Amino acid sequence: MIEGELIGELGQVDVNHTSVRVKVARVEDHYVVRPVRALGELLAYMVPADGLLLGGAVNGRGAGKIGKRVRVQLLRDRRVIEQEIAIAGCDPAIFLAGEYLRRYKETATVTGWTMGSSAALEALKRHEVHMAGLHIVDEKTGESNIPYLRKHLRGDDYLIVTFAAWEEGLIVRQGNPKDIRKIDDLSRRDITLINREKGAGARHLLDQRLEKEGLQSQDVRGYDLVADSHFQVARRISEGSADVGMGVRSAANLFGLDFIPLQQSRYDLVVPKSYLTALPSIGNLLEAIVSRQFRTEIEALGGYDTRETGKIRQLRVQ
Repeated sequence: MIEGELIGELGQVDVNHTSVRVKVARVEDHYVVRPVRALGELLAYMVPADGLLLGGAVNGRGAGKIGKRVRVQLLRDRRVIEQEIAIAGCDPAIFLAGEYLRRYKETATVTGWTMGSSAALEALKRHEVHMAGLHIVDEKTGESNIPYLRKHLRGDDYLIVTFAAWEEGLIVRQGNPKDIRKIDDLSRRDITLINREKGAGARHLLDQRLEKEGLQSQDVRGYDLVADSHFQVARRISEGSADVGMGVRSAANLFGLDFIPLQQSRYDLVVPKSYLTALPSIGNLLEAIVSRQFRTEIEALGGYDTRETGKIRQLRVQ
């Protein structure tokens, strides 16, 4: 049994019932606990839990209530759990990288928590994850991520590891029945957008392009309709509840949708330099993603360019 910090919402749960499956990660000197169901409806059935929630810890908000501190009955060896890498971001290929990691270190695993770029970086700053993924292109310089990181990181040495470059653009229905060709088409009244949450790299790109065309959010039908991932954007379009959304080519390919490319951006993983020593499995992960087999496989997903995969940049901030 361990005690850890609960991240995320449980919903209507009887805390005395030991059936809440959770993932556990050791980040620095504390354990971070998240409900498995936060991975999404599909992954929640594919990713094994690290433990079961027992309820609030002694120093929580009271007996029988879930507080910030919780107790967890472990289902896996603690030493194995402590090799697990928690990564926040929006690239689903992180899970594929986790499978390749196991070829280098069988007991090491990756758990990817889906969130937009800004939220992922904030989770890293709160010491809730080991690595954060982001793809935010600076409008003035055209550089990916580094200008944004210089503005939003303080007080540590960080490594910026390129995971891959990927194509971002407009995802539309198969055959593009609404004949969407460019950004200003989004102001048409017969087109409904599905957007990403505030802080996501895809929304950042959309807002940049709308501003460039002289359009405001109220000019776009569906601007306030939000999906939490690239896959959710593609799913909503494939189901017919939206006509278009900003996303990546690999998500469009998965759902058999058409794609209108707008830019290529770099998806980087940010990690505090000290974590490489504290968690050696991060080094194993970096070995895994530069392997020829991994790079070949993610390129097969569509829209990925792995020529700079594994390239490391160092960022020192005050």
